[in-house]
Amino acid sequence: MQYLADIEDAVQTALATAIESWPVSGEPDTPSAWLYRVASNNLFGEFRKRANRDRILEENTLSIYSENESLDPNVFLEEEIKDDLLRMLFVCCDDIIPIESQLVLALKTLCGFDVREISLRLFISEANTYKRLTRARKKLRENSSRLTNLTERDFTARLSSVRKTLYILFTEGYLSSHTETAIRRELCNEAIRLTTLLAEHPIGRGPETYALLALMHLHYSRIGARQDSSSGSLILLEEQDRELWDQLSIKHGLHWLARSAEGNLFSRYHAEAGIAAEHCLAPSFNTTRWCKIEECYALLDKISPSAIHTLNRAVAVAEFKGPQAALDLLEDLEPPSWLIGSYQWAAVLSDLHKRNGNTELATTYRTKALKTAPTPAIRSLLKRRLQNGN
Repeated sequence: MQYLADIEDAVQTALATAIESWPVSGEPDTPSAWLYRVASNNLFGEFRKRANRDRILEENTLSIYSENESLDPNVFLEEEIKDDLLRMLFVCCDDIIPIESQLVLALKTLCGFDVREISLRLFISEANTYKRLTRARKKLRENSSRLTNLTERDFTARLSSVRKTLYILFTEGYLSSHTETAIRRELCNEAIRLTTLLAEHPIGRGPETYALLALMHLHYSRIGARQDSSSGSLILLEEQDRELWDQLSIKHGLHWLARSAEGNLFSRYHAEAGIAAEHCLAPSFNTTRWCKIEECYALLDKISPSAIHTLNRAVAVAEFKGPQAALDLLEDLEPPSWLIGSYQWAAVLSDLHKRNGNTELATTYRTKALKTAPTPAIRSLLKRRLQNGN
């Protein structure tokens, strides 16, 4: 992995090229193959510019072409991962690397995330992100023999991390931390595509993958109503035109949610997909079964304990029990420092205190939420949601 930095640059250049060209020329039939070829061309183009690397270029080029020529492209063993990007996710999610470093490596190298975006998604500092990335690269360099010829055991051991990476990839597309783009559909589409491949493969086939795919489809169904067509600003859930929700995506989501009920496994993805389904099936914001959503968040917190789940549970509680009940729930919570310093924590407390008549506290938290909002789009959304007065 001595050329990992070069590979990262090539992949990110390919992603940037796709963002610029696909809206004009249309998305190719096989996006991952297109990205792989563009990244390969970029990588070898860079090698050609380095006069002292001619020998490396020749050896690697010959190796690649000889391997490709020896394979019948129509023949794949059932155990093989056919998609290049998905297979590389399994490579990055090597279980000899700590899980937190696996995610950083995969998001940086293959998904094109920058350090700031990774830090926001994983609730860690940028310095921590750099440290984890460095450790992951070092591990791969020390164990380069593990990069090829993955066994079934390797794929199985890495499956959980691959799912987490795909989850984060979709989440970044659904509510982007990019300063200029609030929603990145291309990331959502790629996450859904890769997760579908995973759900259809013997290695990934199972309730947890099905639930993750259900979650993605159900969220994606609302994406067209989440942004104002003229200004590009984000639209609150209660303000969204539900006629714009994609019924086909909802149908796909419910299909995969039903399949995820096979067996006795109940994962965090099941709980989150259940929450998304409640929103999609509700005729209106006011008729949403908030009690069911609160139950799902309670289950989610048992399966995957996190203060952010308790915070989201409080939001649901406020809708059917009132803001004081939600504040009581948060009173018993000892939030970690990363949450206290986030815009989510401040925004929820500002909203709850405003609805409960605690104007001074509401204003204090509103100021903090606006100050810590990571993007202009989120800051604009918070201004409308937390505006002074009723």
